[in-house]
Amino acid sequence: MAPFRLYNTLSRTIEPFAPADGTTVRLYTCGPTVYNPAHLGNFRTFLFEDLMRRALRLRGWQVEQVMNLTDVDDKIIVRAAQQGKTIREITDPVVEGFHADRRYLRIEDAEHYPRATAYIPEMIALVERLVANGVAYQAEDGSVYFAIGKFPAYGRLSRLETREIQSGARVAQDEYAKENAQDFALWKAAKPEDEACGAAWESPWGRGRPGWHLECSAMAMAILGETLDIHAGAVDLIFPHHEDEIAQSEAATGQPFARCWCHGEFLLTDGTKMAKRVGNVQNVADLRANGVSGAAVRHFVFSTHYRKQLNLSAEALEGSIEAVRRLRDFADRLATATGGTAALEEAAEGLETAVRAAMADDLDAPAAVAALFEFVRAANRELDRGGSEAGPLTRAREVFAVVDGVLDLIPEPVQAEADLAAWVEARLAARREARARRDFGTADAIRDELTARGIVIEDAGGTTRWKVG
Repeated sequence: MAPFRLYNTLSRTIEPFAPADGTTVRLYTCGPTVYNPAHLGNFRTFLFEDLMRRALRLRGWQVEQVMNLTDVDDKIIVRAAQQGKTIREITDPVVEGFHADRRYLRIEDAEHYPRATAYIPEMIALVERLVANGVAYQAEDGSVYFAIGKFPAYGRLSRLETREIQSGARVAQDEYAKENAQDFALWKAAKPEDEACGAAWESPWGRGRPGWHLECSAMAMAILGETLDIHAGAVDLIFPHHEDEIAQSEAATGQPFARCWCHGEFLLTDGTKMAKRVGNVQNVADLRANGVSGAAVRHFVFSTHYRKQLNLSAEALEGSIEAVRRLRDFADRLATATGGTAALEEAAEGLETAVRAAMADDLDAPAAVAALFEFVRAANRELDRGGSEAGPLTRAREVFAVVDGVLDLIPEPVQAEADLAAWVEARLAARREARARRDFGTADAIRDELTARGIVIEDAGGTTRWKVG
C-alpha cells in the first residue's frame, strides 16, 4: 500500500505521514474566534479539516481532534465594550450558531472543543515555564512578552527573515503585519475595558489576560501532549499565529510542537479574499436561506484542492447543486435496484481504489469526486442492463457507502427538493429577464432546459407556475 502523504508547510514538501504511535492521529485545528458568525471563508478551512479527519480514518487510524473556540481576544473585548456586555454574553450565542452551521455543512464533531477561558490556569503555567527558561520577561507596561531573540529557530515556518526584526521591540496586539514580528505578548496586563467585560484574571504578574497565540499552545498541549501529529489551519495563520505557537511551545518543552503543519488556501469572491473587513462576507445562513444544501457546499469546496484558492460564484454553486442532485437520484436508484452485473462490481472496486489513493495523496478531493461521478455513470449503464446478481449489487452499495462516508455529498431527499426549487426559481428569473429584453431565443432555451429536467411551466396572468412533470 502506498504511503499516506501530506504537504508539510514546515518543509514545503509532500511527505509520508503516519501517527507517531501508529494508531491515533493527534490533530489540532484552529477554530473560530467567536465574536461574529464564521463566514464561508472560515468554513472552507473547517471543511478541509473535516475531509482530513475522514481521510485519516479511511486509512485505518483513529483521530483525536481538538478544535479550540477563541472566546477572549482583542476583537471580542471591543465588541463587548461596544454593546455593554460581558465576553460570555458576546460569545455564547456565536458558539451556538457555529455548531449549527457546522452541522448543516456535515462537519463531524471533533473530540474536543475547548474554550480559551476554561484553560487560564494552563496558560499561566505555560508562561511561568517560559519565564523560568529565560525566554519571557515582564515589561514596564506590566505585560509578559516572549523574547524571540532567545529562540533562534523563530521564523522557520513562515520563512521570515529574522535578521530584519528590530531586537527588543514589542508588539501587544494579537494580529500584526509580517514586518512587525517582534517580541509578542504572552500575558497582557488588564485594562479597564478588560475588567469591565470579565476578561481579566489573577496571575503572578498581576491581573491580566492571555494573548491569542498563547491560548492555542496551552490548550493543545493540555489535551494532546507536547508534540502533536498534525496542526492545521488556514494559510493566513502561518504568520504570526502558528509561528508564535511554535516558539512558545518549543521554548517551554524543548520538543517539536507539531510533526506536520497543514494549511488550506483562501476562499475568494470575485478574486478577493473573503474577509469581514472588505464587505464580501457570506455566511452559512445565507446559503440555507437560498436553499443551498450542505452537500452542495461540500461538493463546491471539494472540487478544488485544499491548497489552491477557490473562487465563489453563483454559477459554481448552481453546478454543485445539480451535481449532488444527480448523486441523490443515483443513491435512490442503487438502493432500490434488485441486481447487478460483474461490470458493476468491477466499477465499484475501481472507485474504492481510486478514492483511497486520492485521499492518501495529500487529500486530493477533486480526484476522488471525479472518480465518484465516473462510477455513477458506469453504474447507471450497468443498472440499465438489468443485471440479476446479488453479490455485485451488494459490493457496489458497500463501496458507495464507504466513499460517501468520506465525501458526504448526497443531500437529504427533502433538501434535494429545496435545491431543485432554488434552481428552478433562478432559471425562471433568468427567463423573465430575457423576455423583458425581448430575447425570446434565450427565453425558449431556458424553457427547454427546464423541460429537460422534467419541469412543467405555465405562464398565466403575468406569472409563471411550475411543477415537476
